[in-house]
Amino acid sequence: MSVNKQVSVETAKELGLLPEEFEQIKNYLGRIPNFTELSIYSVMWSEHASYKNSIKWLKTLPRDGEHLLVGAGEENAGMVDVGNGLACVFKIESHNHPCAVEPFQGAATGVGGINRDIFTMGARPIAQLNSLRFGDIENPHTQWLMKGVVKGISHYGNSFGIPVVGGEVFFDECFEHNPLVNAMSVGIMRKDDLISATAKGAGNPVYIVGSSTGKDGIHGATFASADVTENSAEDIPSIQVGDPFQEKLLLEASLELGKSGALVGMQDMGAAGIICSTSEMSEKGKSGMKIDLSKVPLRQQNVEAWEILLSESQERMLIVVKKGKEEIVEKIFAKWDLNCAKIGEVIDEDRLYFYWKGELVADVPASTLVLGGGAPQYERAYREPAYFQKTFSFNKNDIQDCDLHEAKKISHYLASHPNIASKHWVYEQYDTMVGTKNMTTNVPADAGVVNLKGTDNAIAMTCDCNSRYVYSNPEEGTKIAVSEAARNIVCAGGEPLAVTNCLNFGNPYHEETYWQFVKAVQGMGFACKKFNTPVTGGNVSFYNQASINGKVESVKPSPVIGMIGVLNKKNLTSLAFKEAEQTIYLLGKQVNDINCSQYLYSYRKVTLSPIPYFNIDEEYEMQKYLTHLIKEGYIASAHDISDGGLFISLLESSMPCELGFKIHVNKNIRLDSFLFGEAQGRVVLTVNKNKENDFVNIIKQSNIPCVAIGETTQGSIIIDGELFGNIMDYKPQYDNSIAKFMGE
Repeated sequence: MSVNKQVSVETAKELGLLPEEFEQIKNYLGRIPNFTELSIYSVMWSEHASYKNSIKWLKTLPRDGEHLLVGAGEENAGMVDVGNGLACVFKIESHNHPCAVEPFQGAATGVGGINRDIFTMGARPIAQLNSLRFGDIENPHTQWLMKGVVKGISHYGNSFGIPVVGGEVFFDECFEHNPLVNAMSVGIMRKDDLISATAKGAGNPVYIVGSSTGKDGIHGATFASADVTENSAEDIPSIQVGDPFQEKLLLEASLELGKSGALVGMQDMGAAGIICSTSEMSEKGKSGMKIDLSKVPLRQQNVEAWEILLSESQERMLIVVKKGKEEIVEKIFAKWDLNCAKIGEVIDEDRLYFYWKGELVADVPASTLVLGGGAPQYERAYREPAYFQKTFSFNKNDIQDCDLHEAKKISHYLASHPNIASKHWVYEQYDTMVGTKNMTTNVPADAGVVNLKGTDNAIAMTCDCNSRYVYSNPEEGTKIAVSEAARNIVCAGGEPLAVTNCLNFGNPYHEETYWQFVKAVQGMGFACKKFNTPVTGGNVSFYNQASINGKVESVKPSPVIGMIGVLNKKNLTSLAFKEAEQTIYLLGKQVNDINCSQYLYSYRKVTLSPIPYFNIDEEYEMQKYLTHLIKEGYIASAHDISDGGLFISLLESSMPCELGFKIHVNKNIRLDSFLFGEAQGRVVLTVNKNKENDFVNIIKQSNIPCVAIGETTQGSIIIDGELFGNIMDYKPQYDNSIAKFMGE
């Protein structure tokens, strides 16, 4: 075996490995690795691929549940039983660093990659969601990033043919140079048709299928495990280039292959490309492979062996085929006009042998490369940041309460705030109808809802996180993220089933950042146990910080929660008020609280305060009771109270049918708290008129706070007799706020 380049500890450090990791590699191999082998370990042991700084904490998350079929780390995505012999496969992942440098391709390939994780398991993707975070929307750089990201998502998703049914967009200066772009995909399959990502059976052939391999995406996993700097644009080769039309062909070919009886296992080539797929499939099957890299279809010349191994070129799969059934497989991919090249075979030993033009260029034990095998696992030191205790010094009495006159001004300010206003400019670029399965277009609800044709059920899905809350208190803020996700699904008429997550944090070697991560994981674990929503996997994205002109700024911690639920279609509940003169009820506890609200943060310019009032036991009981009310047919509309408080929730429920509301204020709490406070565990309801008397009686017998606060109107907005205008005074502001910043 030749050594193409001299390798030393300095080489290892240049590739992102620690000196002690270099020594560990030498121990595994019994010699100094050559450059190709060192490159293999550099990507496989990167944070992005190995989770070496997070796995010990991730293992503490709840992984068992009544409906769970495939849990965390078992396959490419989580899988839950949704009845009628069907299973839902879902996952969320980040593509933050690529989007910071090349937003269009970064976002597009993020969408492509997460969809491949779904159909690799044999499921057909039916819906997408995304969670996006950018800097100050008035900044031209933010506008450039946002335009590129949204265009990338829409280009790939629309072309691939999967509707976007939900998501969130959040703005804060800390995301200026390091946007967060998290993509979630949801698929449906017969639960008995699962395709495993495994390699077993000595002599079984190994194929690479799909697109040709190029130099794009080389060391992409390593790139995702480092800070964004002024020089990150030089890492453009680390960013993949996507082709959604090739992916559509690959989807159909893969699903046909799954039903052919010829398949042993299949894995998407995502981060780290061929080396990741070969090592993970081998380790899962307790086997190894011999691979001839010179047989890999290439789309450019002068590609070296290590580049082929590490390339993250998109729209590719690695498959292991039953020996003797090669012709079946080759005919399927010929039909779909895709590459299908036999590049090796499975062997009965823990070894990966890679050849290039007859020469052995790498020889490594498969088990030493992967998460749960020989990859390093660390337990980092952490400490509470100084700012955390400062949050508790906030006293709401130091803030002047508003009167009704100022409340009018605040209401317009919040209705047009980018974090609250309609994301119409974003989602109008996404195709929400493609695939004909989406059933939410005319039923605005707190969660995206997708029909399961031929059944009585539908899938509800959402992704949620308030970075402001999590920064204030990572543990409680993450509990809130889980609770809000569940609340959104319950308000739509569904039952929460399971969670995937995308944990976006700064540098794990910074003790204060790692404290945020640890506390967030602890909060997520507690809340997921409470709501019986096991964690099925997801993604950890560290190093979300920018080093610009010598100044390092980390993003606010953002553990995005993707949650899915199931609902009977007869229980689908809209957030929209349906008619005038319906009584409006407020379900949940009213408290005197303006903490961490968008009103306090943006209007009053108080950027450090504790989280809003939150009691997870009260939240759980409220949601359980609301589920009962919906199933019994009492509820005409339900909308949770979150960013912007009660006023914004009422506004959002009014706008779909161009109605309004007339409410009276609770004199026992501050006006700004009543209208704009973001205390958790509350929902705005209207009730079906033919059941209102029964509703009032049943509410009196419960221990869940619920009060009538007013009624719907033909369009006017009146608070304590004071006219705040008409819904049409607010709707243009709410609908067009983001578009005006984007120059449209």
